[in-house]
Amino acid sequence: MQPSPAEIARTLAAGHLPAVAHIACRPGPTPVRHVTDAQGRVLLLVPREGTLAGALRPQDGNDDTALVLDIRDVPPMATSPSLGRIWVSGWAAKLEGDDARAAALDYADTDACGDLLDIGESQSLYRMEVAEVRYERNEKLVEIDPDDYAEATPDPLRAVEFDLIADLADHHMSEMSDYVRRQLGKEARPGDEPKVVRMDRYGFVVRMGGRSARLAFPRPVTDRHDLAHLLHPILCRRCCNSSAA
Repeated sequence: MQPSPAEIARTLAAGHLPAVAHIACRPGPTPVRHVTDAQGRVLLLVPREGTLAGALRPQDGNDDTALVLDIRDVPPMATSPSLGRIWVSGWAAKLEGDDARAAALDYADTDACGDLLDIGESQSLYRMEVAEVRYERNEKLVEIDPDDYAEATPDPLRAVEFDLIADLADHHMSEMSDYVRRQLGKEARPGDEPKVVRMDRYGFVVRMGGRSARLAFPRPVTDRHDLAHLLHPILCRRCCNSSAA
């Protein structure tokens, strides 16, 4: 099992990766700070005075502005494959009063930055209602239903993926190599040195020379602590065998 395109899109859009905005009738692209809320709507944190705020100002007769958010994956390691790229299209409107305060709390769930304290003064929040989501990987473009995107959830390991992979490489290389060889069986070759290069809630990708393979967890994990519990029998086989004895 592996993430669906909608889950990958929600993961890339979550707010852990840099993004640029293509704004209707404006030159660009323009770097933007963003997160997504629980419904997948994009929240933009924008300096109150500046080029971006001016670009997002609705034209006469409108109360929102059309834009496309462009987000590329940044793999955790140089040898890690990319998850691809997404374009999230919709209309953004500036939030005021109670709406802005509620959105600031949603923003803080992902990025509790100090600029949120200046909402209404030097900073503004805009909410973008998502109308279209496109996902590209390996030159293949997939249109994602906005409802599927909204119902999906970001991967709980994405923000700590680098730390998890680095920890396995630094402290558990031999245990993971043994586990991968057991899982691959006859597909494992003499001299293979499997290295984990990507990880998500459903499993991980290992690279062995010029080959790669995806291994699934017995079940999707819910967070880092759940992953540690699931990996314990793999990384501490001696402990488990001693307990069983």
